[in-house]
Parts: sequence; C-alpha cells; structure tokens
Amino acid sequence: MVTLALKVAYRGEAFSGFARQPDQLTVQGELERALEMLFRREVETTCAGRTDAGVHARGQVVSFDVTEDELRELDERDARSGRPRFASFRRSLNAITHEDIMVREAWQAADGFSARFDATAREYRYFLAVDEVPPVFMRDFCWYVGPLDVEAMDRASRCLIGEQDFKSFCRAASAVDKPTCRNLMEVSFAHEDVAGENMLVVRVIGSSFLHSMVRTIVGTLVDVGRGRRPESWVEEALAACDRTAAGECAPASGLVFWEVLYE
Repeated sequence: MVTLALKVAYRGEAFSGFARQPDQLTVQGELERALEMLFRREVETTCAGRTDAGVHARGQVVSFDVTEDELRELDERDARSGRPRFASFRRSLNAITHEDIMVREAWQAADGFSARFDATAREYRYFLAVDEVPPVFMRDFCWYVGPLDVEAMDRASRCLIGEQDFKSFCRAASAVDKPTCRNLMEVSFAHEDVAGENMLVVRVIGSSFLHSMVRTIVGTLVDVGRGRRPESWVEEALAACDRTAAGECAPASGLVFWEVLYE
C-alpha cells in the first residue's frame, strides 16, 4: 500500500464536526464518500485533528492508503492530461465533494505516514471582532465582543504555556477517565484588518488539544479582556481542574484550524 495525504479547507457551518457520524453531515463522511466514488471501494481516512461542529479549517491534513495500481492509474491520468502530479485527482475530488470543502493539495507521503500521529504541533486561530460596532463581512467567521484589554489577556494567558492539566478548559463529558494534560506552546494576539474590519486574532499552538479546549481558553481570556475577571483568575481556573472554574466556550464560528506541523 502507498500513503497519500490531502491538505483540506472547509467552512464548518454546515457540518456536525469533522469525524464521521451516522446520519450526520460531516467533513470526513463527505471526503470518504468522494474517495469511494473515485476508487470504487471503501477508503478510510485519518485526520490531523477532529474539529467540532461549526469550526472551520484552512489546513486540515488527511491521510489514507491506496494500492500501487491505484497510484499508477492516478499518475497515468496526469501524464495524459499534461497536468502536475495529482492535479487531476484533486480536481476530481473537488468536483464531487461538498461545496464547503476544498482539497487544496494532494501528495504522496512516506509509507505509513499518519496525519494524526506524525503531527508535532497544531495551530488554531480564533477571530474576535473588537470594533465598537458589529462586523458585516466577517460576521459568520468571528465572535463580536467589542473593545478588549489585550495586554491584560496576554498577561493572563502566560500561565497556560507548557505541559499542563487542562481539565478546566475542555468539555466535561469528554474528560471522564481520560488524560487531560497537554503541551501548549504559544498563545499570542495580533490585530488584523480583514475587509476593513478590525479583528483580534488569537493564535494558539499546541502538541494536541482536548475537546473545545481552544474555544474555552478564548472564552476565558475574553472575560479578562472585558474586565469581568482579574488576570489571576485564569491561573486559578487552571489549577482547579474543574470545567466550572473557567469561562464560557467561545462560539465555533470564530475558530479556524489553521495549520499542522510535521518534522
């Protein structure tokens, strides 16, 4: 068998998350349906990170195996068309998958490559609208919160860096009898002008993440930025290892799975 990989972008609003679910529209379900049509057999995929319902992706990575004969057929198809390698395959996938999914790249990975287990870090970005008035163009891709004290948020976030128990920052049901320690490498903040609208982009990088972890971190830091909670509260919430100790889970619409890093 030969391993192929895809870089996939999607608008999350229409989907019940990435992972396949019975009788639900999911990104994985739609991708596998398209792959099964092309290869005329079942194709099982592995993703770099499962996103929740409504969460978007710019750089999700998916891996799956094909046979040597199937790879040869893909290569011959490109040779006949004169297109770069896997260009015809990518074009066919995009033609038959859901309109809110776009395969941006396709390539042959090392044999046995796993989009999930070979990843060294994952980057998410959360978009906060921080103008005095709500956004128009970015309305469906951000959380409107108004002006924030970004310096206070930055100081409060520093306690989250490193190997920590993030039980307070994940969905309580998902943490039952499961390890909740994760390595958070970066939480940073930057203002960006997007279509004339002022966005505060929260960049979060970690080795891996718990269910709703990034959104809960953002929701907690927004409470600090609004002046509703002191900066010290974030560290106290982290130490409590109790979901009720932290802030709200920020809306899914503002979160983008930005990039996956591999060695």
